[in-house]
Parts: sequence; structure tokens; C-alpha cells
Amino acid sequence: MAASRSVVFGGVPALRAVSAAVWRRACGLGATAARLYVTQTPGNRIQFKLDEKTAHSSLDLFKKETGVIYRVIGVDPTKVPQNPERFRDWAVVLGDSAVTGGRHYWEVTVRKSQEFHIGVADCGMPREDCIGSSSCSWVFGFMHGDWYSMTGNEVVPISWVGKPERVGLLLDYEGQKLGLVDLDKPAIVHSIAAEFKSPACPAFALWDGELVTHSGLEVPEKL
Repeated sequence: MAASRSVVFGGVPALRAVSAAVWRRACGLGATAARLYVTQTPGNRIQFKLDEKTAHSSLDLFKKETGVIYRVIGVDPTKVPQNPERFRDWAVVLGDSAVTGGRHYWEVTVRKSQEFHIGVADCGMPREDCIGSSSCSWVFGFMHGDWYSMTGNEVVPISWVGKPERVGLLLDYEGQKLGLVDLDKPAIVHSIAAEFKSPACPAFALWDGELVTHSGLEVPEKL
């Protein structure tokens, strides 16, 4: 994939500065990385929007920053505000809430896309990496009819036929796993073993079409 294709629970969220030094040690960020401010989600119902400050210049946010669309040409990178939180080489955007514990569930509606990644990443992952290629990110990918899981650049095929318009993601922070949910059952189709060393946030990469996120949802009883 070329580069050109490139917390809120039970009340008001607390805004907290999370130590960037921890993330630099875990994910290899340089000493110039800025302090990052994220909304902490300690409970079991994550509520998030997409964080424009992290969005690659080929991605536009819409629907009150819950959706993202890929632009073939995109914005001239020199025309977007420059900051150390923005992804520079890959069409990636992160959610603005970080999980530090609990089980959390959200859904994603996919429209006109044949190539995307959905999952989670350490909030301070290197901005030169694509989610899935780094050991600090865990994703489910879809490309031209085939599903796969990916972390640390290791791809594992998933035997799930077709591309549902809407899927679910279940993050179990203490259980150290991320599940892809078939909403028709509902049931977990595939799980990724993870090793969370710092706060993790929803993460998305897109190379065509658009995605809309749905958060603030209860974990389904059967899961």
C-alpha cells in the first residue's frame, strides 16, 4: 500500500495528560514527541470521535467527526496544520478517547470501500507507521473481498466471506484481545491477542470510500 493511497463513563470525562515518555519507550517514538492529551475511558462504554489532529491529509472527517472519507488527491500536506500527532505517510486517523481498562464495544459502517483497516493502537504509536504494521497496533483488514488480522506486519487470513456493511469491535483491555464481531449473530468471528503496555485508542486506515463509527454502545450480552 503506497503512502499516497496512502474517558467517558458515568459522567463527565476527565482530561488528563498521559506521559509521552511511556509511549516513546513502548513504541520507539523520538525524544521530540509532544505530550499527548487524551480522554481516559476506564469503564465499559467508550464514547469517541475521530481526532482531526491525527488525520492524514488524504482523509476528511464528517458527520460531527464520527465519519471519515478518503480523498484520492487529498489536501496538500503543507496546507494542513503541522503537529507531531498527525500521520504523515499513511491514511490513518485515531479516535480521541483512550482505553485504560475494561471491555469496550463499538461498531463501524463501511461504505464504498474495498480496502481499509479497523482496530486499536497505542495512542502514541509512531506517526510514520501504518496501523497493523507496528507492534503497537492491532487491526482487522479488508482488501478486495478478503478479511485478515494484522499486527507487527504479520497477516493472518480470516475465513469470513463477503463485506458486511456494518461490523463490531470488542476490546478487552485486561483480557488482552480485540475481537471482530458479526452483527447478524452476534458473535466474534476472529480475535487478536494483544499486549497493551499503555492507553489504547480506536484506529482506522482507509484507502477508498468512507467509514462511519458508532460509539457509546453497551457490550452485547452474548459477547
